[in-house]
Amino acid sequence: MRTILVTGATDGIGKATALALAQQGHLVIVHGRTTAKARAVVDELHAATGSEYVDYVAGDFSRLADVRALANEVVERHPGLDTLVNNAGVYMNTRELSADGFELSLAVNHLAPYLLTRLLIPALMLSAPARIVHVSSVAHSRGKIDFDDLNSERAFNGYGVYAASKLANILFSNALARRLAPPSVASNALHPGVITTKLLATGFNMAGAETARGAQTSVYLASAPEVEGLTGRYFDDRREKPASASARDEALQERLWRVSAEMVGLTEE
Repeated sequence: MRTILVTGATDGIGKATALALAQQGHLVIVHGRTTAKARAVVDELHAATGSEYVDYVAGDFSRLADVRALANEVVERHPGLDTLVNNAGVYMNTRELSADGFELSLAVNHLAPYLLTRLLIPALMLSAPARIVHVSSVAHSRGKIDFDDLNSERAFNGYGVYAASKLANILFSNALARRLAPPSVASNALHPGVITTKLLATGFNMAGAETARGAQTSVYLASAPEVEGLTGRYFDDRREKPASASARDEALQERLWRVSAEMVGLTEE
């Protein structure tokens, strides 16, 4: 039984991921933006699976203070964390700022999981071999990291900032993979598919496959024994595929790591 934290687990792909992992018998920690939403999903998972191994944490990813508090709570209650699934994400059609003054797609999709992951690394290393799973998107291939306008002050495009944040997910995953090579912690990213979620409706005004299908690759990377020891990879439909050239650019990975650390108030390493 693994102890697995799934962020953004109160609906969509995250909720389906939490359900599938609970059905496998793992201890699943459901993350939601509010306590009420997270507790409601815990009740649903318990009713659906009969598992007593379901917990929750709450925190708003648009607030870095909430992310820090969430990480502290996870460590206090589950000092040995086997797997972190960075699933939470948003799609913004208009430019909005987080509580810390960052463009919201950047804040929620990249800076929050960057900070959370780095704060949870000691807990993950305590449970080695551990895993970190980053839910990215095929949209990453059209993403561009503009270090001169990370906050989209000069220009904002909903798809552009979303694609950039999904590229950032893989850049971060790959940078982590070099720092936390197995057998300590593996770090891999994925495209979940075109799945019917609120994000897909908001960003693309369309429907896709069911959320259970969208959860399959996350569940696979979080728990399957056959991927033990694999790191720094990108998966689609449970198969390894090449990420974009930008996502594999080590210089870009390292620059984003340094800038992100400064933005969230961490030391570089």
